[in-house]
Amino acid sequence: MLRHHWHRVRELLPEYLNKTGLQEHLDAVGFELVGYGCTTCIGNSGPLDPAIEEEVVEHDIVAASVLSGNRNFEARVHQNIKANFLMSPPLVVAYALAGTVVKDVYLHPIGQDRDGNDVFLKDIWASLDEVREVLSAAFDPETYKRLYSQFAEQNPLWNDIESSTGTIYEWDAESTYIQEPPFFENFSMETSSFSDIRGARALAVFGDSVTTDHISPAGAIKANSPAGKYLQELGVSPADFNSYGSRRGNDRVMLRGTFANVRIKNTMVTPTEGGYTKHQPDGDEMTIYDAAMQYDIEKVPLMIFGGKEYGTGSSRDWAAKGTALMGVKAVVVESFERIHRSNLVGMGVLPLQFKDGQSALSFGLDGTETYDLVGLESVDVKPLQDVTLRVTNNAGESRDIQLTLRIDTPIEIEYYKNGGILPFVLRQLIAG
Repeated sequence: MLRHHWHRVRELLPEYLNKTGLQEHLDAVGFELVGYGCTTCIGNSGPLDPAIEEEVVEHDIVAASVLSGNRNFEARVHQNIKANFLMSPPLVVAYALAGTVVKDVYLHPIGQDRDGNDVFLKDIWASLDEVREVLSAAFDPETYKRLYSQFAEQNPLWNDIESSTGTIYEWDAESTYIQEPPFFENFSMETSSFSDIRGARALAVFGDSVTTDHISPAGAIKANSPAGKYLQELGVSPADFNSYGSRRGNDRVMLRGTFANVRIKNTMVTPTEGGYTKHQPDGDEMTIYDAAMQYDIEKVPLMIFGGKEYGTGSSRDWAAKGTALMGVKAVVVESFERIHRSNLVGMGVLPLQFKDGQSALSFGLDGTETYDLVGLESVDVKPLQDVTLRVTNNAGESRDIQLTLRIDTPIEIEYYKNGGILPFVLRQLIAG
């Protein structure tokens, strides 16, 4: 099923489309305006037809979407859509008319006209002169001024929302959208220092190209996920879940959504997809959230292992925030995406990197081991220094792996000592 939703549509768009006579033709082929706001970008593309979704799930079909937005991450457009292709708006329309991505629309007809004649892309593709003519007809300064002047007065529903006033925000304990974040709990002016990590367990062992969308999805919340169950316990029906992106002001929801992408692949539970892991040493399979909470009760520190390009995609703050709130003390991978690595440091999580040519796979790490990170307590820690990961298997046999500490700059050393950038900034403000 090929669908297109306009990203962040403004009031000008219907004016332009109607003025140029394009809307009636777009409506005829199913490209109706669905609303104003974030759609594909934040995972609000809407549901599939239930019958189509049932077929996709039952037969494990690699269904594809075609979109002109800027988010083609796995499961972003829809949780059961595995393949997402970015194209220009005209090509989105062309492939929607073709009804399949398994066709070269440059070589084969898109379809047939009323008389049964083949219609090719070249037959319907607009020329540059046609585009310029439509653009010149669409752009109208007076329309822009009319719609955007006195903008506040034209939105009575927004103005009717009641709000409190005061010097500080009044947190609503009953809200399922916004809660007071826990990042300053037990705050003091005392900074800490680097310390070794002892007796850690693997929360997950991932492969290559884990995106921030895998780590912290922005789209729909599944009813049987930890976040979905939590919201239902609070009386929120699945129809009113909205999305992770819309509830990013509630750490309780976002924590439960961390590593909960339906397409994330933890090798500890392969071939199962989704946010699952095994609690050690018993090996019981459960959600990553439930395992993290169990380890928290047991006072067991956690590590994440991954492959190449860990943290690619959006520079999503909650990918690092959720990792920290999970109790993860270190992330050990072959390579990082630069912004996510920086965000991990900013949340007080150690980014560590295998030496070239080495990986969790090459060392045979399967998540059943215990891990000690040593070499941090007794030295003046420097950016990019070596540290030692001591791996102990169930037979009590240990071996040491040399890692690179991916704290890259002196200021990041200070961020980490402060427990992250948030307490660092607060201490700076209080100090003067």
